[in-house]
Amino acid sequence: MLLLNEQDIRKVFDMNDAIDSNIEAYKIFSSGNAVVPLRQVIAADEGRGNFAFMPAYSSKLGAAGVKIVNIFPGNRERGEATTIGQVLLMDDKNGEVLALMDGSFITKFRTGAASGAAFKLFARNDAKIGCLIGTGGQADCQLEAMLAACNLDEVRIVARDFAKTEKFAEEMSERFKDSSAKLIAYDDANEAVDGADVIVVVTVSTEPVFDANRVKKGAVVSGVGSYTAEMNEIDPKLFKLADKIYFDSKEACIAESADIQIPLREGLVSLEGLTGDIGEYALGEISGREADDEIIIFKNVGLGILDLVIAKLIYEKAKNRKIGYQWG
Repeated sequence: MLLLNEQDIRKVFDMNDAIDSNIEAYKIFSSGNAVVPLRQVIAADEGRGNFAFMPAYSSKLGAAGVKIVNIFPGNRERGEATTIGQVLLMDDKNGEVLALMDGSFITKFRTGAASGAAFKLFARNDAKIGCLIGTGGQADCQLEAMLAACNLDEVRIVARDFAKTEKFAEEMSERFKDSSAKLIAYDDANEAVDGADVIVVVTVSTEPVFDANRVKKGAVVSGVGSYTAEMNEIDPKLFKLADKIYFDSKEACIAESADIQIPLREGLVSLEGLTGDIGEYALGEISGREADDEIIIFKNVGLGILDLVIAKLIYEKAKNRKIGYQWG
């Protein structure tokens, strides 16, 4: 079994690879070439966090996988990681466990790449201003994907604590110093959203963090943070204003996320008004952006097939380059 940590993975895989991997995974999912049960989530006592189990299998890939990811938001206050996990990759010929990988990093990497895939497929060619709402454990990879997918001039970064937002913007400016985009800390989410072409919302909020009316015509909004019926970071009114609404999995999002459950319940959008899954678009089965002024939402809760596809590709590259530690 090959053991791979974040440093090993980054030696063989970059964000552009991850974005392409996700698009391929969405195609596999939408073409029915994968078994992807809904995630199983067990809540820890006293609301401390959640244990999530995400299995997937694809005969096309010749592999199965399961990611265990535990999300404990309170860890941030103690300076500990809020997302902790591992990915197991297995061969479907004999059941051999091929690899154990850093699931926390893969989660961040492929979740960032999910937004990156949406921007690559749906953002206007002239997109120049990005907005990142949230500076938690997933934020750096969301920013990395935004910069990889779009040729931006600036990215506005906003979160609840302005001092932490400034520190995050400074750290990311150094990390992505080769990018042409200027990273700017904001203390008001509505001001940050105003005029932005691509927007990522990645928070643990239980109430909307920006006003839908501040979203410009032509923008793409990627909703990342909400994955339970209590978490609602996107203003429900945005679903009424949107021209196209895509999902990683419409079924999973409706089952899990308040972001779409609330607008459906309140009649702001109907099931018929939901455009479909991003994989259906990638396969050419449904339309994409048809006008520059269309507002597009991409709501995603994460799919096990993303972990499986990216894990298989990483494993093959690492094995060929003899990266990682062979255990057993």
